[in-house]
Amino acid sequence: MAQVSLTFPDGNARDYEAGVTAAAVADSISKSLAKKAISATVNGQHWDLQWPIHADAQIAIHTMQDEEQANELVRHDLAHIMARAVQEIWPDTKVTIGPVIKDGWYYDFDRAEPFTPEDLGAIEKKMKEIINKRDPVRTEVWDRDVAIKYYQDRDEPYKVELIEGIPGDEPLRMYWHGDWQDLCRGPHLQHTGQVPGDAFKLMSIAGAYWRGDSSRQMLQRIYGVAFTGKEKLRAHLNMLEEAAKRDHRKLGREMELFHMQEEAPGQVFWHPNGWTIYTELQDYMRRKQRAGGYREINTPQVVDRKLWEASGHWEKYQHHMFIVEVDESRDGENDDAEVKNKAATRINALKPMNCPCHVQVFNQGLKSYRDLPLRLAEFGSCARFEPSGALHGIMRVRGFTQDDAHIFCTEDQIEAECARFIEFLADIYAELGFPTFEIKFATRPEKRVGTEESWDYVENALEGAIRKTGRTYTLEAGDGAFYGPKLDFYLTDAIGRVWQCGTFQVDPNLPERLGATYIAQDGAKARPFMLHRATLGSFERFIGILIEEHAGKLPFWLAPRQVVVASIISDADDYVQEVVAALQAKGVRAEADLRNEKINYKVREHSVGKVPVILAVGAREVEERTLSVRRLGEKQTSVQALDDVLQALAVEATPPDLKD
Repeated sequence: MAQVSLTFPDGNARDYEAGVTAAAVADSISKSLAKKAISATVNGQHWDLQWPIHADAQIAIHTMQDEEQANELVRHDLAHIMARAVQEIWPDTKVTIGPVIKDGWYYDFDRAEPFTPEDLGAIEKKMKEIINKRDPVRTEVWDRDVAIKYYQDRDEPYKVELIEGIPGDEPLRMYWHGDWQDLCRGPHLQHTGQVPGDAFKLMSIAGAYWRGDSSRQMLQRIYGVAFTGKEKLRAHLNMLEEAAKRDHRKLGREMELFHMQEEAPGQVFWHPNGWTIYTELQDYMRRKQRAGGYREINTPQVVDRKLWEASGHWEKYQHHMFIVEVDESRDGENDDAEVKNKAATRINALKPMNCPCHVQVFNQGLKSYRDLPLRLAEFGSCARFEPSGALHGIMRVRGFTQDDAHIFCTEDQIEAECARFIEFLADIYAELGFPTFEIKFATRPEKRVGTEESWDYVENALEGAIRKTGRTYTLEAGDGAFYGPKLDFYLTDAIGRVWQCGTFQVDPNLPERLGATYIAQDGAKARPFMLHRATLGSFERFIGILIEEHAGKLPFWLAPRQVVVASIISDADDYVQEVVAALQAKGVRAEADLRNEKINYKVREHSVGKVPVILAVGAREVEERTLSVRRLGEKQTSVQALDDVLQALAVEATPPDLKD
């Protein structure tokens, strides 16, 4: 009998008969492990306990204590259990696919009647019954013809289509959860009772086209979330509840910041309050970049396709670009849109990124090694086609502005420029309320350009830069761009969500494609490296993050409406106007509320609008030249002298980079 050698995480190895299952391996170690085992990792692949092992391998046995593997299995099994529950309640329903996603799963169904929110409760109840049955889960590999006939006989056309799209050399695995069966790559748990019955919840129903194709059947998608324990589920649901309160779209309406409408999908209509945040943040970044040695430029938004072809974006990125066709033969007298001279029609595109245009600025005039590093920054307006289903408030849009910059430098300047940028970014993040961040280091992919020596040098430069700043990183091996490695910078917000904002990418490819050169020290022409970098990323997205991070209660210097001075009696109106003028002279954004309304009504209204400070003025305040100060979120008010309030609020209104 043939043998296989299996090596365990502790370095020990054991010999087994070829075809041994991971379940049998767990049993050979201990009965306790066999009882707790849920899956294995075999040569880096997540492996079902029932699958046979036919070759020497590295192996690790997993239990519910292994969070990553346990979550995947629990969520995957629940997708099947939910589909089984739906078909037990509504037998005519056809099933399609049910993948694991972040925090849970979904499953798409073809059913004549729409699911209702009340149906979710019935499905959950049935799922718990299935879990309590502890039905065994088993798997088989079938021939393609047998599998197709099986689904044809059961009128499951979606499964037939899926099988027809699976490569011929890939095994067709059939999984049974009790008597219910599904086509699935696996792996899965060993019986339905291994799923924690109190740690999942069905969340919502949505429409979804089969295979994402709007010309195909509209299906019904049910989403669920699941974890390995009820405390983790409760924490997740609490986070979702808090996230709903912080939703930037809801707060955007309440604070009158922006709106979006169908005539301009994925683009933002900024209102005065929102545009104040935008311009304050942009002014702050402009000052920081100027102090950081960047020179600001501005480049066209509509650029001929020839540049995008030369840069390589036309071939790789055209499906994300907005195309603009212009008939250059028109003289202004014939404006008939139906008449077009194709020979004279010029094809342009709204720029989806700024980098090719920055190379054009670099290429103007002769550059010397003494000019490097040259740091060019732009608040570049970009447009990218995002599918309508992917759009999300101002977080995911089609029109946006990046705090973009490109550093042209020599190879031996890369490490210093990278370290300089990390410190630059860290300073900005700290001033904006994010003192900690995570760095992910993406290294050379399998398909790449350039020599191994060049990749070694550049990767070592980035790693050395991180070390120089005293920071750590998470390695993402193989996730770099085809032309160079990159660093991505991640923020964690107040409720634990992670956002990727900043980036730093090394690119020798674009300068070569677009003919960028400089005169080296020896007098010969040399090719610069181009370092792509962004700190905040998209202004729109970062403002959305700030709104949700602070639940609308923005830092005072960024708040669009910083102070409202509200009268309690009409006799105080003149004093209110005096206070507003004094605050505005100090650089504070202040406004008067002289309406004939009760002060409690005014306070409630301005609190909903997230105004940080409300100054109430009545007869006593007029007489004593004081102000009743109420801060957002605080129930108590304090009476303070006018001059003290003016001085304190002027300091608070000063942006963090100007306080010293």
